[in-house]
Amino acid sequence: MSFLRRKPTDQTAARAAAPAEQPAPPVGKGRPTPKRREAEGRRGPVAPPPKTQREAIKRSKEQGKALTKEEKRALAAERRERMMSGDEKYVLPRDRGPVRAYVRDLVDARRNIAGILLPIAVLSFVILLIPFPAVQQYGPLVLLIAIFAAVIDTVIFARQISQKVHARFPQGDSSDLSTKGSALGFYAFNRACLIRRWRVPRPRVQAGTKIS
Repeated sequence: MSFLRRKPTDQTAARAAAPAEQPAPPVGKGRPTPKRREAEGRRGPVAPPPKTQREAIKRSKEQGKALTKEEKRALAAERRERMMSGDEKYVLPRDRGPVRAYVRDLVDARRNIAGILLPIAVLSFVILLIPFPAVQQYGPLVLLIAIFAAVIDTVIFARQISQKVHARFPQGDSSDLSTKGSALGFYAFNRACLIRRWRVPRPRVQAGTKIS
């Protein structure tokens, strides 16, 4: 009795034509979260924290991270400290080599007349500001006498330096700097003109120490 069958409606046909609904995806990872020990075991051992600032900066460079301002300041401070201590890797090119280090020790162990040039120059400038003709007349004269005495003292000291350097370093050193008496004398004069606390690298010996 086919006439008793109902004709399919539009809604029934649409349901039959529609594909079967897919099950909803699981919420979350779909797997249990691994424990901390298991995760560390997969990643490998964790490196210990850096002990020094330099080690932290080196680790940041290896990881490709940009240095922070604090790390840059710490690195600059460490470089300056190494330069002041006379480390060959950090000193200026003019100060490199065992010959230059030996000359610095000779200068620092000696009381040089050139060391009073800077204080006398400052004093002479102050004297020029005093509105007295007699004082202004003798101020530059004192400075000229000090300069002349410092030059004579440096010339004598440069000869002593040349003799001591050639006796101790007959073959010179491996640096590219000149070890001639004139070059070493000029280097010694420039260092002797500075106050001890301003000398770079800082003095390693006390004034009056005998340097062989």
